[in-house]
Amino acid sequence: MMEKHNLKSPLKTKMIKFGKLCKVQGGFAFKSTWYKGDGIPLVRISSLVNSTVQFDEKTVFLDPSRLKEYSDFTLKKGDTLIAMSGATTGKMAVYSDNQEALLNQRVGRFKLLSELPVDPKYISYLVIQLRDRVLKDAYGAAQPNISPKQIEDIEVPYFPLNEQRLIVAEIEKQFSRLDEAVASLKRIQANLKRYKAAVLKAAVEGKLTEQWRKDHPDVEPADQLLKRILAERRDKWETEELAKMKAKGIKPKDDSWKKKYKEPAWPDTANLPELPEGWVWAKLEAIAALKGGITVDKKRKDPTARLVPYLRVANVQRGYLNLTEMKEIEASQSVIEELSLIPGDILFNEGGDRDKLGRGWIWEGQLPECIHQNHVFRARLCASGVSAKLISWWGNTFGKDYFLRAGKQTTNLASINITKLSEFPIPLMPEAEQHQIVEEIERRLSVTEELEATIETNLKRAERLRQTILQQAFSGGLV
Repeated sequence: MMEKHNLKSPLKTKMIKFGKLCKVQGGFAFKSTWYKGDGIPLVRISSLVNSTVQFDEKTVFLDPSRLKEYSDFTLKKGDTLIAMSGATTGKMAVYSDNQEALLNQRVGRFKLLSELPVDPKYISYLVIQLRDRVLKDAYGAAQPNISPKQIEDIEVPYFPLNEQRLIVAEIEKQFSRLDEAVASLKRIQANLKRYKAAVLKAAVEGKLTEQWRKDHPDVEPADQLLKRILAERRDKWETEELAKMKAKGIKPKDDSWKKKYKEPAWPDTANLPELPEGWVWAKLEAIAALKGGITVDKKRKDPTARLVPYLRVANVQRGYLNLTEMKEIEASQSVIEELSLIPGDILFNEGGDRDKLGRGWIWEGQLPECIHQNHVFRARLCASGVSAKLISWWGNTFGKDYFLRAGKQTTNLASINITKLSEFPIPLMPEAEQHQIVEEIERRLSVTEELEATIETNLKRAERLRQTILQQAFSGGLV
């Protein structure tokens, strides 16, 4: 229960325009021809993610000389920002990076500027509480949009300075208790994450099935499984080549065309861990066909083009797919057929910030039709006998180090191309043992998934409670 100060008289408040306390500065319209691959990051609306500023594969940069030229638009740690147009109007975020950045147009920054006595912390909390009102005003029009003046014209409660400080003190007391609870939930969340990593590590090192291997000494070794996969891989290639020649009206005179087939090379195992007996290393390209996704071509029009859902980097998370916000893209029928996902396809992100690099999961047919963008790679298994889940778990746990070594890195971003992904070394184990490992992993992780869902629910509840505290504070209900 929230405590209240016992004051001899009620708080004295009046409503004034927000602009009398705080100004909203819009960003500058930096020219796209100035964009660079590295340098000073430009904060755009897309950079505002989950209440923080995040840089990813879409981040653009400016030459450091622009900092001096546009010093009025330089962001510093602690600046509070707001999206002022587009589908995410009203979205707020705090710039928490130590690196300087520049503010782009359509993103506003709150700047304390008041002739009245005001506590800066009071303004900070007031800004957070304003979000719902901003959203209401912005979405009154067909195109979500709000200007600095509209925000500055919003009427807000103004208390005398001593009462502002009382309100701030009470908010901080309530937030402190809430923060302790949230920190405790996040500690449990982190421990669960470490436990999951430990389970997966034990699985791919063969420790979960040590006893199983002793009890099943006669299973077919993985090198025999790989031999069958490679044979099936070659058969598929030959079938596809014959179909291409037939479509062109070419009839092969002999088998010389088969010499074009490229056998996948064996991975260099010098720096790879030793595998349990019966296991073998293989490159990803040996067991799966890799494919890049769709790129937007606005110049090319195709009469067969239609809208189709597609996976973006944001949808492909580490160990699951987040399909809560799916977007559509216009694609020709031939592209849709070429890029349509089927159950069992393994997805890998090309990159972005380091956490996005190589992360992924499996497509399980969640939608009747779906393709993927060019920043998401698809790996389709060449043959049966290989667990897509095991490959994805391996990529999400130990693949990250490989991707960082093999990929391209700048100050803020990292990426990997399809060639390097194709060379990714995969531990292949006997088919029967794969089934056993998946069963052992899922049994252990099922409990953690339930706990994670409960924690996530409580974290969302805490955020709603935070808004309730602010609403009560600015109505004079906390003190």
